[in-house]
Amino acid sequence: MFRPAHRTAHITPFHAVELLKEANALIAQGKDIISLGIGEPDFTAPAAVVHALQAASEAGRSQYTPPLGEPALRAAISHYYQHFFGATNVTPDRIVVTAGASGALTLAALALINPGDEVLMPDPSYPANQNFVTAAGGKTILVPTTAEQRFQLNAEHVRQHWNERTRGVLIASPSNPTGATISREALQALITEVRARDGFIIMDEIYLGIYYEDKPLSALTLDDDIIIINSFSKYFHMTGWRLGWMIVPPALIPTIDRLAASLAICAPSLAQHAALACFTNESMAIYEERRLAFKARRDFLLSAFAQIGLDVPVKPDGAFYIYADIKAHSNNSEDFSKRLLHEAGVAAVPGRDFGPTMAHHSLRFSYSTSLERLHEAVERMRRFLA
Repeated sequence: MFRPAHRTAHITPFHAVELLKEANALIAQGKDIISLGIGEPDFTAPAAVVHALQAASEAGRSQYTPPLGEPALRAAISHYYQHFFGATNVTPDRIVVTAGASGALTLAALALINPGDEVLMPDPSYPANQNFVTAAGGKTILVPTTAEQRFQLNAEHVRQHWNERTRGVLIASPSNPTGATISREALQALITEVRARDGFIIMDEIYLGIYYEDKPLSALTLDDDIIIINSFSKYFHMTGWRLGWMIVPPALIPTIDRLAASLAICAPSLAQHAALACFTNESMAIYEERRLAFKARRDFLLSAFAQIGLDVPVKPDGAFYIYADIKAHSNNSEDFSKRLLHEAGVAAVPGRDFGPTMAHHSLRFSYSTSLERLHEAVERMRRFLA
């Protein structure tokens, strides 16, 4: 008889996936469901990237790459971070290409966390991040945040919650589920507090390229000794290609190299060769058009939600999520979400996934679907709420 390891009892389920299953079951029954649930772009890889994949496949470029990634792709990512996000100190030797951001987070957690170590994260935050800490033997401490704090961890939280077991922080900007960024001033103060305690900072910049106000800069422009997590899934619309990267301090590269060589050998090689086409002028122009399309969707939903009585405590300035407060309508987000799905045909994720503080009265809406469908979704919700 097989008995699961003790750590598996602490793995947090992702209820958004269960919602997707339920929505798909209704679709299979012939129901018209508008999904504002799963955080996956409706856009897919541009033609140039697909053609690059085909060319690499036909040329037989499917063998292992070095564990840290294809050198040309590491150089392209380095240039991307220097040119777009101001991180002039990011050289190719600091880039590690991984099997998605999940692969990067796995390597970071295993490289930094010992059994019993604690890691601070904001509540709300992306639930799977807790499981990377758990898998490494650590423990996540979810710190309640407020709209006034943009639902982000700050320096005061570090001072209040750091103890002898705390090892570091894992933060994201823009954040999932809120789409809110952390200001440079707040981030600098947070970094200072963590550094004073000899802790690590893992910064999720997966949505950094999907911004709607001022063009962002990487956290590496404030401090060079940060581990950055990023991915080809969101801005580059390559979710199923399973390709991401991390940027690490040079001293940590040998450790990451040893782990990567054993745990994954390398990220998918054909995807790596194809991803080089992401950085051409042609592809980048397409990605920018799509970023503006996301902005138009956000702007429409913010206005529409105000009209139908859904409160948005913090205006999202990145990613493609709105974290709405539904307490005017219900204090049971799971029941509300199920009713919204079955009665209105609209799928949205209840707050339970993202942390307990606001779980009962929050829903995450993903606007990774067409503007036409968003108009229809709002009309359905208007009738439902009435």
